[in-house]
Amino acid sequence: MSTQASSIEELVRQLAARLTEKGWMLATAESCTGGMIAAACTDLAGSSQWFERGFVTYSNEAKTEMLGVPAELIAKHGAVSEEVVRAMAEGAIRHSRAQVSIAVTGVAGPSGGSAEKPVGTVWVGWAVHNTIHSQLLRLSGSRSSIRLATTRRSVEHLLTAIIPPAPHCAQCN
Repeated sequence: MSTQASSIEELVRQLAARLTEKGWMLATAESCTGGMIAAACTDLAGSSQWFERGFVTYSNEAKTEMLGVPAELIAKHGAVSEEVVRAMAEGAIRHSRAQVSIAVTGVAGPSGGSAEKPVGTVWVGWAVHNTIHSQLLRLSGSRSSIRLATTRRSVEHLLTAIIPPAPHCAQCN
């Protein structure tokens, strides 16, 4: 197992523990990762306790049909955009029984990039109940490494959103 894969596995274990503790379910909405996040989650035994479903919405039509992303939003901003990933994260919640979601859309390469959105441009979105977050990633490497990095970073971001930061301790400084 690669270092990257073992890192993802450990992050998924942490995510599973946190979701189970809270009694929450996760849904994924994936484009450029093609189901890798859902696969990483369901590789863990017992994932049916916290993983609700995954949407692989590689085409623009799938994003619209399965997640309810408005076609006009895609036409205006492009599939690889903050607006679309946020709509995907929201759609995954709306079209499932999950309380949290991860959504990703990007250009994994080696082709398909543009001057505005080069290969390695990935938007990650995650929703926790009614709060949606998003972040732009600028990744490099092969198609495989970009997809793996997207999987790892998306799980990391959701963990950060679920685990509140420790309160500041005046006596600790």
